[in-house]
Amino acid sequence: MTNAMNVLRRLSIGLTCLGAVLLVGCANVKLAEPTAAVENVQKAKASGIAPVAVGSFKLAPGKDQSLDQVVTIRSNRFYSPYDSSFSKYLGQTLSADLRAAGLLSADSRRTIQGELTQSTVDASIGQGKGSLAGRFSVLDEGKKTYDKELKVDASWDSPFIGAVAIPAAVNEYMALYHKVIAQLLDDPEFRKAVAP
Repeated sequence: MTNAMNVLRRLSIGLTCLGAVLLVGCANVKLAEPTAAVENVQKAKASGIAPVAVGSFKLAPGKDQSLDQVVTIRSNRFYSPYDSSFSKYLGQTLSADLRAAGLLSADSRRTIQGELTQSTVDASIGQGKGSLAGRFSVLDEGKKTYDKELKVDASWDSPFIGAVAIPAAVNEYMALYHKVIAQLLDDPEFRKAVAP
């Protein structure tokens, strides 16, 4: 519970700062580093998977570089804190969840790698929407034992007032990263690929 409270406290501070920035108009904002999602930590612990390593996460071949570098929410541009790469942000989010579950091990014979295939967010007045997709693979001593693209979507109320709508959209967008990892952790084929 203390960990969850710390996450909420950090999120609240981040949103307060973000709200202050957004009140002055256009901004370039670096997203906060990902913290573990309680639900994903519980899923990972209950899954019975073995400790794994997290390898490289990059933009999928053939995708426009801008997909990996920036998302624009109304007139504000948001970047990843990891070399301005949202694919690396996806890998770091997975690492945060696995680390908190005690299932991240650089020495594991199994490595999870990924490619970002989709990243969108739209905070239009009335209805906001976003989507995130990634191709995840598991290498077991170099042999690929899992390879699948997973996608998640979200929609939410998006009010006219930017100081309310923009932080809400950022929250929803960041939550997509944990949602796609939850989908990965729930996948029976993934669990089989990383079983002890």
